Amino acid sequence: MKNHSGLLFASISPALLLVLASVAAPALRAQPPGMARTPPLLMTSSSWEDGGVLPDKYTSVAGPKAVSPALSWSQVPPGTKSFVLLMHDPEPVLFKSVKMDITHWLVWNIPDTATGLPEGVPQGAMADGSRQISLRFNGYMGPGAPPGPYHHYTFELYALDTTLDVPVGTPQQASATRAAVFAAMDGHVLGKAELVARFHR
Repeated sequence: MKNHSGLLFASISPALLLVLASVAAPALRAQPPGMARTPPLLMTSSSWEDGGVLPDKYTSVAGPKAVSPALSWSQVPPGTKSFVLLMHDPEPVLFKSVKMDITHWLVWNIPDTATGLPEGVPQGAMADGSRQISLRFNGYMGPGAPPGPYHHYTFELYALDTTLDVPVGTPQQASATRAAVFAAMDGHVLGKAELVARFHR
């Protein structure tokens, strides 16, 4: 997994870095003093290289045929009971003065036995009990940034010591659902991993 402090972040303005850091996210739960440090949660993808351009098949270029990319993770913290995955676009917070950036995909209550998500996760209810939503669908919404500077679509994976009692709601309620999920996560995050994909038309 590429170090985000290298080539990728060198191309991002200081103002955008502040936005990336300030988008509300629950903090990692502190480890008890004296406990051996747990290796960091890792997330990778066979669909693109971290920090690289997301292929068109996963974006609005593919239209309604856009599919979610394959994701996998490892080094899961002990005590993990579920995972939360968020894909979001931080740029609108900076450039449009909105309070919350665009939720392209939010999946919660992913079982602790999962080691990733396959390419092309179907919309709607998931057989394993996971719940998902985006700004437009009950499922993945591909990037759609217009021509101009690249947008940096950020995939965030959280390992939790609990499952979340948060209903799915409708796509029109995606922002409220995301806020409820993140509020319920507070104090339960055991680990976090990130991947970044760039896209513009």
